[in-house]
Amino acid sequence: MRLDDEQESSHFEVQDGRGGGFGGGMGGGLGMLLPLIGSRFGCGGIVVVLIVMAVMGMNPLSLVGGGGGGQPVQTERPKLEDLSDVQRTSLRVLGSTERRWSDIFKAEGQSYPPPTLVFYSQNGQSGCGAAMSAMGPFYCPADQRIYLDTDFFREMETRFNAPGDFPIGYIIAHEVGHHIQTVTGEADRIRKAQQRASEAEGNALQVKMELQADCYAGVWAARDTNLMEPGDLEEGMRAAEAIGDDTLQRAAGRRPVPESFTHGTSAQRMQWLRKGLSTGDPSQCDTFGGAI
Repeated sequence: MRLDDEQESSHFEVQDGRGGGFGGGMGGGLGMLLPLIGSRFGCGGIVVVLIVMAVMGMNPLSLVGGGGGGQPVQTERPKLEDLSDVQRTSLRVLGSTERRWSDIFKAEGQSYPPPTLVFYSQNGQSGCGAAMSAMGPFYCPADQRIYLDTDFFREMETRFNAPGDFPIGYIIAHEVGHHIQTVTGEADRIRKAQQRASEAEGNALQVKMELQADCYAGVWAARDTNLMEPGDLEEGMRAAEAIGDDTLQRAAGRRPVPESFTHGTSAQRMQWLRKGLSTGDPSQCDTFGGAI
């Protein structure tokens, strides 16, 4: 991607969780964080995260917002020149999404409220509870922030074989897609529907949420075509394929169970990312209107 001339977003924070433990007082707690983990990784993911916390010496009670002892996470705003290359790349992507979505909202007579990108390493704190590298990048609707352990991008290269700049753009733009769902009220509507649904039905609704966010990521890229270089589309498709539920379950040695999917198959993720890229129109991202 051609990002050198892009202006970095000013909406960012850096958390330092090396003081040990998690501070209380952030709100959200169990009511926000465990459903968030479950929506991304299923019930098994909740168990894995709890085990990882125990192995790392963290108090699982920090998930309920009660504080786990130790020092609170410190948040700061360093100078751009003090950030790592991947952090600055991430902020250039975020800045690009701000400009593109501001244009889209303005065309509808609305103002776009940008999210804040929070960098952390290994562990941090969100408005939804503890942030952990095992969770991957995520968006917290409670504080309208995107939480990112930048080591995840190294994992994209090594574990998922999806190197390059465009996967960074895709991942961040996907989380921005969840922000769009929040500020438009779509996320709240779906959460209420999930509360009335069975587990399988709730998972199916979550899949549609995730695929819509994939489509929104494609809309961003389509509207900033000056950023695209030869090979970027292929990088994006490889990234979308690598993180499909069926591919991840096979990689874990499991038989894919569609009823447990929370993000969609590799084919679905590629399909909706491509749809956003080909249309550049967020109205074409209605994953809830029919079959996906």
